Amino acid sequence: MRIKQFLAGALCAVLLCSLAACGGPGGTGEVNADGEKVFHLRLAHGLAEDHAVHIAMTAWAEAVEAKSNGSITIQIFPNGTLGSETDNITIMRAGGLDMTKVSAATMGNFKNEWNALSVPYVFNDKDHYYSVMDGEIAQDMYMLTEDVGFIGLTWLDSGSRSFYTAKTPVRTPADLKGLKIRTMDSQMAIDMMNALGGSATVMGYSEIYTGMQAGNIDGAENNVTALRDHSDVAQYYCFDEHTRIPDIIVISTAAWNAMSDNQRQIMRETAAEMTDQYKQAWADFENEVLDMAQKNNVELIRDVDMAAFQEACQPIYSKLQSDDPAVYSFVERIQNAG
Repeated sequence: MRIKQFLAGALCAVLLCSLAACGGPGGTGEVNADGEKVFHLRLAHGLAEDHAVHIAMTAWAEAVEAKSNGSITIQIFPNGTLGSETDNITIMRAGGLDMTKVSAATMGNFKNEWNALSVPYVFNDKDHYYSVMDGEIAQDMYMLTEDVGFIGLTWLDSGSRSFYTAKTPVRTPADLKGLKIRTMDSQMAIDMMNALGGSATVMGYSEIYTGMQAGNIDGAENNVTALRDHSDVAQYYCFDEHTRIPDIIVISTAAWNAMSDNQRQIMRETAAEMTDQYKQAWADFENEVLDMAQKNNVELIRDVDMAAFQEACQPIYSKLQSDDPAVYSFVERIQNAG
């Protein structure tokens, strides 16, 4: 971890020096044939080059360069080269990056209202989820972080999150009693596990495999693509679909404000096209992983008592209403849109 932090700091310093040399956020001081200022934007994310996200972003970068007549290029840094999602936002705010892809759960560390998207069962189903993320509510959320140096540009589907376990099928909240379940380092995820009767165990994603193998945890919760890495140690994947937490592509306000209206329009339009195309790419990715998981004898549990899970999570809503009205306001808007 210290090595990765050192490398992130070193790369950030290089990028900051490059930024200073070119005179502005992503800028070069050049103009293209149309007289538009040229931007070489830098985008970081934590996934591998063979992940559907990276493939989609690579195609997006090509579309942006073509439609802007070369006035905007996007250089992508994959594989967590610059550290964690929070690291990437920190580097972006310091001027060393122009864009990054992060989970909406990470956005909640910068503006609390983003935590509304991590509330269990805030979305009724996939259609409700798509409607909200393609609509006015998401557009309002994108601007929440404008005053801290970045805004949302578009979103990418990351499916629904459910429980997967080494030995115990989970069909009702009662089945989680006594189980140690890995969660993200998120208070909302911990509150959810407490409400459902399981024991939240916070650890990094890279630790899940050995944790399940050694019996230090009984399972984890994630979207189905986690089975690409964990199907050897997971016996059951249980479709309780407790959350649907999108990925968000954010851009620094400095880079955004330096662009022309035409360039910003190109960025918006091509980003929206990427989002639409990615919906099918994500579905194909999920199906590919599920086919592989079944070949590895993972049992897919679909007869889950969803109503029981929803009922068990109601105390979370009551707590938000009294303790965090700003988040609860977005929760209400999302639910009313369903």
